[in-house]
Amino acid sequence: MKCSIPKGTRDFLPAEMARRNYIFDTIREVFKAFAFEPIETPSLENLSTLMGKYGEEGDKLLFKVLNSGNFMEDVDFTQDYHKVAPRICDRGLRYDLTVPFARFVVQHRDQITFPFRRYQLQPVWRADRPQKGRYREFYQCDADMIGSTSLLNELELVQMIDAVFQKLGIEVTVKINNRKVLAGIADLIGAPDKLVDITVAIDKLDKIGIDNVRAELSERGLTQEQITALNPVFELSGSANDKLQQLAVLFNGNAVGTKGVEELKELFGYIDLVQPACHVELDLTLARGLNYYTGAIFEVKAHNVTIGSICGGGRYDNLTGIFGMPDVSGVGISFGADRIYDVLTELDKFPPDLGQSAQVLFINFGAESMPYCIKCAARLRSLGISTLVYPDNAKMKKQMDFANRSRVPYVVFVGENEIAAQNLTVKDMATGTQSTFTLDELADRLKH
Repeated sequence: MKCSIPKGTRDFLPAEMARRNYIFDTIREVFKAFAFEPIETPSLENLSTLMGKYGEEGDKLLFKVLNSGNFMEDVDFTQDYHKVAPRICDRGLRYDLTVPFARFVVQHRDQITFPFRRYQLQPVWRADRPQKGRYREFYQCDADMIGSTSLLNELELVQMIDAVFQKLGIEVTVKINNRKVLAGIADLIGAPDKLVDITVAIDKLDKIGIDNVRAELSERGLTQEQITALNPVFELSGSANDKLQQLAVLFNGNAVGTKGVEELKELFGYIDLVQPACHVELDLTLARGLNYYTGAIFEVKAHNVTIGSICGGGRYDNLTGIFGMPDVSGVGISFGADRIYDVLTELDKFPPDLGQSAQVLFINFGAESMPYCIKCAARLRSLGISTLVYPDNAKMKKQMDFANRSRVPYVVFVGENEIAAQNLTVKDMATGTQSTFTLDELADRLKH
């Protein structure tokens, strides 16, 4: 039998997990600094929770889980799929963390304090075509604040993006738009009922180019005149303030578009106050294909790599309303840990010592030296120093080869002389030099 795993999934070796944990720990540290609280939700959600929240294309990418038991009994498989599906499956793997979070908020509304700030680091699943930077199982690292309409929340998302990527050493551009602006544009060209079609098509601009976007808009039912009327949006130039001034003129008399421009002006005013290190720009072609966004939307791209967006999010005004709790606004961001991993790998930005399994290895010379080695190792571990005692009395070459392969920086030799003198002989594997230390001296050296 050939060993394999499903396409779009991966095993992670210890060195890879060290790198992944470096990403998770960095993001978690920033989330905590901004006073977000951790939660978790189950991998499985009811399909009634998931369906209809991500748009037509998103629904197609949901992994549906077959019911247990004799679920095929009395099912007519000659019927249309949409009639058969609810009979054979009523659960699915979560597509993202935001919709389950909305369900969580409604279900636990009496146990949380609003405005509520949560972070969540968990895997999600999408029945997508696997390719570079795109997987069927991958982790998202989300932070959301719900129960407040203040644009200070959007500012904090930008600040968190800036803090995370500064710590990781990745130069990024944060693209910002507002779905109210896109809704205003749809009104201006006489296609308010085509907002979803417009946003889904425009969201692919970077991937397929302007001509293909226009072709898709045509396929989605927009007339040639309506498509041509979008040209001013694609052609706006200048700074964020310049573009917003031009939009304000375009939206004269259009309430929803004007509201979007006002929100963007306020947000960019806040951003100017904090002067983030990352580049921030207004991108009026940014759409974010998910249907639940209603206000500001964000997307982050790394410089000097070919990988797409590595972080994204936005404002959703009534996501909890579909679960019976209307008029509760939220805004959130999601860091794509797997894509960030690929960016750090491509840019060679991971710290070099991440794969180090132990700081110290005690060589095993047999039963006589073991009690002393065990006591010394226990003391070092109690001080937070990663320590390993080689478990078998193997040949010296085998033990030293293990130390080299495991990238252990210090190897400790304990023989009769060391036990008698109550000290340790330590080899620095980087320089090849050997020195004698007491246990406390070695501990002080390693802690510094």
